[in-house]
Amino acid sequence: MTGPVLAVDQGTSGTKALVICPERGVIGTGSAPVRPRYGPGGAVEADPAELLASVIEAGRRALADSGGTVDAVGLANQGETVLAWNPDTGRPLTDAIVWQDRRAAPVCAELAPRADELKQLTGLPLDPYFAAPKMAWIRRELTREGVVTTTDAWLVHQLTGAFVTDAATAGRTQLLDLDRVAWSPAALDAYGLGDERLPAVVDAAGDFGTTGAFGGDLPLTGLLVDQQAALLAQSALDPAVAKCTYGTGAFLLAGTGATPSRGSGGLVSCVAWRLGGHTAYCLDGQVYTAASAVRWLTDLGVISGAADLDPVGSGVPDSGGVTFVPALAGLAAPWWRGDLRGSVTGLGLDTRAGHLVRALCEGIAAQVVELADAVAADRGTPLSVLRVDGGLTRSALLMQTQADLLQRPVEVSALPDVTALGVGAVARMGADPSLPAHRAVPDWKPAAVYEPRIGPDEAADRLHTFRAAVRTLVERP
Repeated sequence: MTGPVLAVDQGTSGTKALVICPERGVIGTGSAPVRPRYGPGGAVEADPAELLASVIEAGRRALADSGGTVDAVGLANQGETVLAWNPDTGRPLTDAIVWQDRRAAPVCAELAPRADELKQLTGLPLDPYFAAPKMAWIRRELTREGVVTTTDAWLVHQLTGAFVTDAATAGRTQLLDLDRVAWSPAALDAYGLGDERLPAVVDAAGDFGTTGAFGGDLPLTGLLVDQQAALLAQSALDPAVAKCTYGTGAFLLAGTGATPSRGSGGLVSCVAWRLGGHTAYCLDGQVYTAASAVRWLTDLGVISGAADLDPVGSGVPDSGGVTFVPALAGLAAPWWRGDLRGSVTGLGLDTRAGHLVRALCEGIAAQVVELADAVAADRGTPLSVLRVDGGLTRSALLMQTQADLLQRPVEVSALPDVTALGVGAVARMGADPSLPAHRAVPDWKPAAVYEPRIGPDEAADRLHTFRAAVRTLVERP
């Protein structure tokens, strides 16, 4: 039986690590910050050296906190963040172009005539959010040297020397054939990447070499993209259940089993994970700005941080007629209008900070409702509950707003770092191939359940107001 594992979640604004014991649960934690840089033209970049250093620092802190040793390591990654690097030396040739970066929009505009073909082939709509447009942009604008990959391939190479990416991360590029779960020559040619050397596509659980980065030689046995790792940890594979992670953005995923679902609701169809050669699929919807919108309000001085959401928002009974569409990095699913920017309407001389806070919470929650409705339409099964995790779930105001607008219970994870828990589960499976997924994943226990406190008519009215504001943005010439 596998002993404790070290699970590392390398995210946009920081890296978190857990030491997870099969008997005692989480016995060690560690974290290290990452500081993305925001620039003109929609630029969002990170220093690759900082990403790697944060992985090592967070992992070592978690191990020190546990006071013991581990049998294996798992690594979760950001998904669509890319860089070019020298495969012989491992040296980065560019900064990491973060998933929020919009500079690849011209690449997507040129490929617009092939949008339907690419979506049918890969499950992904044409949008700079995904990795392939960024990879093509790097090749046009920055360097033709080395290899260009998602950050996980570089991090794994730094840790073990392997050149691999898991099937779910590969599925975030728009270069993976969704049905064959293999690199697509047609998609590669469309992006001008046909001659690229790409990492091998592997299962989420396996043997990916050994690393001495955390002390001693430890096998790296688990690899999984962040949101799919969270989906696995929350066991949200019941057709009546979906999960949403509220981090820098908000990400709603719902499993569809062994067959990809190419619905018409504007959601992404993608690989959830591949284990033992068998692929599971999911539907995926995104809200580009959640905690990053809270940070925007903080930078303006409206609040002093996310901890202010509840005390400031509770100072007023409602949003005071203010409607906030927090499309500060564009609108993702189901609209896919990355060119749009946010709006705040209904301001008056009596508008207070609390009204803006409540309007922001409603704007985030309303977008998640759009995603949940699209999942229900695509799967033909209404949601019974939404399971949630991430830093913003600490806000009772946001969670209650979510339950009110969704008109469904919202179950908050008892453990905040579910992405790390998910990649810890696949690391255990990689270290012990006889361990089934249902035994590797921790039992789901909500720390809190929010039930709707308003009726369906009021929820519909509030959603109608938000949708009207979105429609104004979408239809603006």
